[in-house]
Amino acid sequence: MAKPSRFADLLWTVTTDVAEHPRDLTRHYADRLGVSRVAANKYIQRLEREGWIARSGPSTHPVFSPGYKRKVARRYPLSGLEEHVVWEKDFRPHFSLDRNIQSIASHGFTEMVNNAIDHSAGKSVFIGTSQDESTLRVIISDDGVGIFAKIAAALGLPDMRQALFELAKGKLTTDPGKHTGEGVFFTSRMFDSFEISANGLQFNLDASSRHDWLQEAPGVFANGTAVFMRIALDSSRTTAEVYSQFTAAPEDYDFSKTIVPMRLAKFGDEQLVSRSQAKRLIARFDRFRTVILDFADVQEIGQAFADELFRVYGDSHREVELLPRNMTEQVEKMWLRAVGPRSSQ
Repeated sequence: MAKPSRFADLLWTVTTDVAEHPRDLTRHYADRLGVSRVAANKYIQRLEREGWIARSGPSTHPVFSPGYKRKVARRYPLSGLEEHVVWEKDFRPHFSLDRNIQSIASHGFTEMVNNAIDHSAGKSVFIGTSQDESTLRVIISDDGVGIFAKIAAALGLPDMRQALFELAKGKLTTDPGKHTGEGVFFTSRMFDSFEISANGLQFNLDASSRHDWLQEAPGVFANGTAVFMRIALDSSRTTAEVYSQFTAAPEDYDFSKTIVPMRLAKFGDEQLVSRSQAKRLIARFDRFRTVILDFADVQEIGQAFADELFRVYGDSHREVELLPRNMTEQVEKMWLRAVGPRSSQ
């Protein structure tokens, strides 16, 4: 039996090893690991049993090819890196994906690597992509300042958790000359699961439950930013479908609609009760024509908060449609109380 640590190391390169050495894989592993060909063949037999490689041809001169499990991992210096070249050259050829999944993978991969290049202020990025019988996973981790710290500093935000909330709305960028601020927003909704860990915070959006969460994780990715993306290989989702959810009409390609997870507007144990909280919430709402306010997991809101959001902001920004969703009875009462005077005008 191969040593777990050595075998685990092989898994990170097995897909490219097979592609580069289909006819001399045993010799390649014997030379690389400094072991006999008999010992190398034991590694190969285990890789075959576990689905990482497939064997064809005669037993004396086998030809190896990638199995249903695939894994590719590389580390790159960020200086001069081109995300589309990395995807097309080092990753895409090694994975067997349906067209819609490949399009989503390409979008998420290039958007997140580009964010590391343009925004992280780091020196290197680690990229790992794996596929098994049911799921594609992508990890992109840089050694920069951390996305939440970068946004908080650039926008003068008092709390890094507010940076995450602004990121969740979409159309947020610290470099408007190069970016529209749409990359993270759309990518997070294309995958089944999307997680960002940075600056001791973790944010996750899960499509299966439509439940996103934020938690503090001191010491976890205190430096740099790590993005984790996962999608089922049999998913029918398409990039066009995701884009269409946030445009005003099928023929309208403008990013005009957003969904705001109201539970992320609460920091720690605080409740949504004050006008200052509402003012913090509505920043950049005017960049959209429709703002869906998702109150899932918010049990109640204060009268001042509701008044500032729905009456004061609503009256002064009639071009922005505010649509509350998933309200409890108490939240709905506060909403109706706030919009009542407006609707009667």
